[in-house]
Amino acid sequence: MRNAITVVVVDGHTLTRYGLVSLVGADADITIVGECSLAAEAAPLVASARPDVVVLDVALPDTDGLQLARDLRDRHSELGIVVLTAQAEDDVLFRALETGVSAFVGKTAPNAEVLGAIRHAAVAAASFTATGLGPALARRTQVIPTPFTTDPGGVGLARAGGPLALSPRELEVLSLLSTGLSVPAMAAAMFVSLSTAKTYVSRVYEKLGATNRANAIMTAMRLGLITPELGVPA
Repeated sequence: MRNAITVVVVDGHTLTRYGLVSLVGADADITIVGECSLAAEAAPLVASARPDVVVLDVALPDTDGLQLARDLRDRHSELGIVVLTAQAEDDVLFRALETGVSAFVGKTAPNAEVLGAIRHAAVAAASFTATGLGPALARRTQVIPTPFTTDPGGVGLARAGGPLALSPRELEVLSLLSTGLSVPAMAAAMFVSLSTAKTYVSRVYEKLGATNRANAIMTAMRLGLITPELGVPA
């Protein structure tokens, strides 16, 4: 029998926290092991409860929720971190990505999306997912230069060490990454195991010289491997 995912909830709004605890606790695969309203309470609670995932509000009464997320990431590299937000701005999404959280979810998102983000964070803490990530990346005007150029010999990349081609399967993974799909959802879409999906994602990151999903997608867009509409060209 599969072990339940353990979760700590951190939210300064009592009613919101109560609703979230009720929602998450009602799922048979997820168990609430702690809740609090302040960042100052969160660190010791996480240390003692040792949850698989922390779900926290981006705006806490005593600090910026993303600062708490960074502190937790620095202390607990394997911890899944889901950030909830009422702010839909792209810059907040990118701050969350750069902080190292696992998922970014709007407070008005459907229940299934919140639960899906928690499940994603539990199995792929280092892989960022967010609905709307693709469009946000397409809107981003500033990009980071890379040493890669398109490989005229085929679908792939060229760099100082020589050409690096992406296989059809890796191009499929790249397309799925660009949609913001979680790693477990990608595994299901490709009909492969979770570990196999993680391996494909790692290979794509390595070939693109990327350290995270955003880097990979922006590099791929510059190279024409995916279109501005975030799909792999035919």
